[in-house]
Amino acid sequence: MAVDGCGQCCKILLVIFNIIFAVVGFAMLGLGLWLRFSSQTRGFFDIDLNTQSFIIGVVVLIAVGALMLLVAILGHCGLCNESRSTLGVFSGFLGLLCGAEIAAGILAYVNKDAVVQKLSEFYQTIYLQYLNKRDPSQAVTLRIFHNALNCCGMGGPLEPFVRDTCPEKSGIWDVLKTSSCLTAISNLFDSNAPVVLGSFIGIALLMIV
Repeated sequence: MAVDGCGQCCKILLVIFNIIFAVVGFAMLGLGLWLRFSSQTRGFFDIDLNTQSFIIGVVVLIAVGALMLLVAILGHCGLCNESRSTLGVFSGFLGLLCGAEIAAGILAYVNKDAVVQKLSEFYQTIYLQYLNKRDPSQAVTLRIFHNALNCCGMGGPLEPFVRDTCPEKSGIWDVLKTSSCLTAISNLFDSNAPVVLGSFIGIALLMIV
C-alpha cells in the first residue's frame, strides 16, 4: 500500500538501520565463528576450566550476531512487503535485544569485580600455558592483551619469557613504566565501568528510537 511522505521517510530510516544492524550482526557472527574454529583459538575449547569465560563469550557472540542478522532480515522483509505482522515480530525481537543490552550493561557494571577476576584468571591461564608450551595461539592472545592494554606480563622473574609478545618500547624508561596486565585489567574496569554502562544503555535507546 502507498505511504505518505512521513511514511517514506520512516521507511528510508528503517532501511538504513537494518543495513547497519545486519553489518554489525554479520561482523559479530563472523568474529565468533573465527574465534570458535580458527586454528589460533580453537585450542581454548579443549583446555582447562579457567577459559570457560572465553568459551561462553564466544558462544554468546555467535548467538547475538545470528539473532541480529535474523532481526535485520525480518525488518527488511516486513518493510518490503509492508507487512504489519512481520514488522510486529521485528519490533518484538528488537525489544528483546534492547532489554538484553540494558541488562548486560547493568550486570557488567554491578559485577565489574567478578568480571575483572574472570578476565584476570583467563589471562593468567594463557600466560602460564604460553610459558609451558610456547604455542603460537597463546602468543596471539597475549599480544592482543598486551597491545590493547599497553601492558606486559604479570610482573616478577617470569616476565622476560613473554617479552616477545609485548608492545615494542623505545627506551628503558618506557619499559620500566609498563605495568603488569593484571593491574591494567583492574584499572581498565575501574575507570571505564560507567562508560561501558552508558554505552550499553545508549545503544539500547538508539535501537528503541
